[in-house]
Amino acid sequence: MKNQVIQNRASHIQSYSRLFSVLAVLLILTAITVMIVRIDLGGANIWVAIIVASIKSSFVLLFFMHLKYESILIKASFLSTIGFLSILIGFMFWDVAFR
Repeated sequence: MKNQVIQNRASHIQSYSRLFSVLAVLLILTAITVMIVRIDLGGANIWVAIIVASIKSSFVLLFFMHLKYESILIKASFLSTIGFLSILIGFMFWDVAFR
């Protein structure tokens, strides 16, 4: 049992190069977010901002919070939460669009 716990902990250890790569991607996506604000895309501005924010949060969850290494039950509960949140945000956009 103790060996299995040690093995599980060792499998979660990531190299510094991978973590710095993820950090670089997050910084690039942050720069894209700042640039998107200055470009007028009409109604697509909010959608592009939401997509970039979703990608950034996925990187943080997968690599820094180690969701990538969790069981299928944890991943399924996370995905169902994201699905429900997407439905609620969709209703909010729908409500604002048809006032």
